[in-house]
Amino acid sequence: MKKVNILKPVLVSNKERASQNKKFFNDLGAFVINIIASPGAGKTSVIERIIQYFEAEKILVIEGDIRGQTDSERLRKTHADVVQINTLTECHLDAFMIAQVLPEITQPYDIILVENVGNLVCPAEFEIGEDFKLAILSTPEGDDKPIKYPLLFHLAAVVVVNKSDLLPHVDFNVTHAKDNIEKENKRARVFTVSAKTGEGFDPLCTFLAKKVDGKKKNKN
Repeated sequence: MKKVNILKPVLVSNKERASQNKKFFNDLGAFVINIIASPGAGKTSVIERIIQYFEAEKILVIEGDIRGQTDSERLRKTHADVVQINTLTECHLDAFMIAQVLPEITQPYDIILVENVGNLVCPAEFEIGEDFKLAILSTPEGDDKPIKYPLLFHLAAVVVVNKSDLLPHVDFNVTHAKDNIEKENKRARVFTVSAKTGEGFDPLCTFLAKKVDGKKKNKN
């Protein structure tokens, strides 16, 4: 009980800061996606594909890592701008960490992609001011992850099943995965893709484009 009593004020405070972040992003007119997945699930590769699709849009990536800038350096080779957050010991990004980089955002963006720290548990608990969470489940991880880590899949508006090119070589059943996701969240949109080959990204990005356009219209 003591742990719950400590955690609750932390999450309440975080939610208040997330609301302030969201107002900042809304004033920019940016559609913000909080991308959450395990280490190695392909977050950066999926982001590269999304950036490639939205070549006409102004994009910012907020890159979260415990340490280092490996993924930031990789993403700076695209047309997107990149801001790095190193959490040092924390296994997630929270609203206060995002708030610290807001002064660095000095121009409007159409899309802001937040690559959260690789983890299926902690990042799901903390809102950061996003429009929605996007979960990535890679085929080598197994189709039971939505059952083992339910909170993320309960909250995610979009679930991307990545590394479909490995399906012939791994024990992963896409139908089972979708059923497990639906048990946690009937509203989640599920897309099966391969960041390596590009397969499946047209339907995913078409869906995202509608969301981005919708926010632009609301701002105007």
